[in-house]
Amino acid sequence: MPTMIFPGNYESLEKIAEFVTAEARASGLNRTQVFAVETAVDEACSNIIEHAYGGEGIGDIHCTTISEPERFTIVLEDHGRGFDPATVPDPDLSAPLRDRKSHGLGFYMMCQWMDEVRFDFHENRNRLTMVKLKA
Repeated sequence: MPTMIFPGNYESLEKIAEFVTAEARASGLNRTQVFAVETAVDEACSNIIEHAYGGEGIGDIHCTTISEPERFTIVLEDHGRGFDPATVPDPDLSAPLRDRKSHGLGFYMMCQWMDEVRFDFHENRNRLTMVKLKA
């Protein structure tokens, strides 16, 4: 269960991606699954940096990966502002592109790329758990 702690700033996104990608490949995920994991983690970490830490890099992102025979799990934790996914409406994908909001697709897309996405607040930390099932 490897864990790495990264500064909560945009400069860390590449290092986070390298860590998660290496762990996902080592767990046996195929290329398509690794890409889905990379993309979901990048979106999640960007959201942590922007929304939990206000883009100011004032905290850390704890990233843990868990490889099991049937699944690969990523747990991201931060000490930033809380997030309640119930407050995020589903995007209107039937609306013309020009009428859509420029933000608001990230959480929806993470749920599309991953097989399970869970948020909780534990010991003064936001915790995002994402699971990719192995083929």
